[in-house]
Amino acid sequence: MSGGSADTAPSYRVWALPGMPEVREGDDLAKLIATTEPDLVDGDVLLVTSKIVSKAEGRIVEASDREAAIDAETVRVVARRGALRIVENRQGLVMAAAGVDASNTPAGTVLLLPEDPDASARLIRDGLRDALGVEVGVVVTDTFGRPWRNGLTDVAIGAAGVRVLDDLRGGTDGHGNPLSATVVATADELASAGDLVKGKASGLPVAVVRGLPHVVAGSDGPDEGARAMVRVAADDMFRLGTSEAVREALGLRRTVREFTDEPVDPGAVRRAVAAAVTAPAPHHTTPWRFVLLESEESRHRLLDAMRDAWIADLRRDGRSEESVAKRVRRGDVLRNAPYLAVPCLVMDGSHTYGDERRDTAEREMFVVAAGAGVQNFLVALAGERLGSAWVSSTMFCRDVVREVLDLPDAWDPLGAVAVGHPKGTPPERAARDAGAFVAVR
Repeated sequence: MSGGSADTAPSYRVWALPGMPEVREGDDLAKLIATTEPDLVDGDVLLVTSKIVSKAEGRIVEASDREAAIDAETVRVVARRGALRIVENRQGLVMAAAGVDASNTPAGTVLLLPEDPDASARLIRDGLRDALGVEVGVVVTDTFGRPWRNGLTDVAIGAAGVRVLDDLRGGTDGHGNPLSATVVATADELASAGDLVKGKASGLPVAVVRGLPHVVAGSDGPDEGARAMVRVAADDMFRLGTSEAVREALGLRRTVREFTDEPVDPGAVRRAVAAAVTAPAPHHTTPWRFVLLESEESRHRLLDAMRDAWIADLRRDGRSEESVAKRVRRGDVLRNAPYLAVPCLVMDGSHTYGDERRDTAEREMFVVAAGAGVQNFLVALAGERLGSAWVSSTMFCRDVVREVLDLPDAWDPLGAVAVGHPKGTPPERAARDAGAFVAVR
């Protein structure tokens, strides 16, 4: 109840259907439901546990094949902790173990989710119309855990004749405030209501909701299937577990040589710098500095000076003008990028030993630490969905770079990083066998 008097406030009833027999492969669920004499009326919504749908559709495998079944149903591993896997399954649902379930099924077997839960819901709805002459909605439900919340609840994984989402955007609330982001998951709310009366171990796999005829649709349009509730990967801000996110960011970190004209968010670059400076370094030092070239004027001034210095070096080497032009064009990736960053090495906090071997090793430690910082920077940019290319050119004209950018003498530029939104998808990186790079002693 909400608002108004008890006589006028909105309300609904929900109850479980008693008398459902044990479901076996090949059973017609609509006919089985009809035999319980459910007294359905137009506008009712049936909530059907996915387990009986799976049984009727023969989605049963031997328990010894559970891991193989999870593998077969998995499209993408979202997170893994020990033996537990949260995955995206072939229905597009993100859930534990791809929905492969060992409860409420004979010993020695496990159940897979229905192949197409929306199609299963349509079949039940059509069957009830034929058997009982009623227009009802059908929701196929399954149990989900949820990020950031303890406990399980039922949600809709299939639906027919139900408006699964109630889009309130464009309207106003009771105080006249505009609603700009409110889309209610009506089918999930129905599923949860049914779970309160079905229970998990009571042997009542079907429930009925009455009193909400506005959620029942006259036909199965594109918004009446539960598939419409699945958030696409591009809109999912929490798509991966921690370790999986790191691995994906490493995989996404590919050299990008072509960028769109879309501006780069300076805040995203600063977040990448914040990740960069968490890299390990010797003697508790901070050997990284990042010079961010955010104006077009500063980028062109640096790149013009670098180009002139590079051309002079190549000519001194006796290169032909054709060869010089070809090599200079390699710097186009920097010139075409909408944003540049120049990572620098500083040796603050380094030790001087007065011994060439040890002093060389000391510098190498700092160089390695600076490289780790740049790698963090590139991976973090990939996590921000920004492309990058680390080009070493500034290392060949450090004095020029320091002069143009007005940097201290102790700052050693370690190349330049082109940053921008990738134009198209970079080509897949050739697979490498990690074992070829491992020596075990």
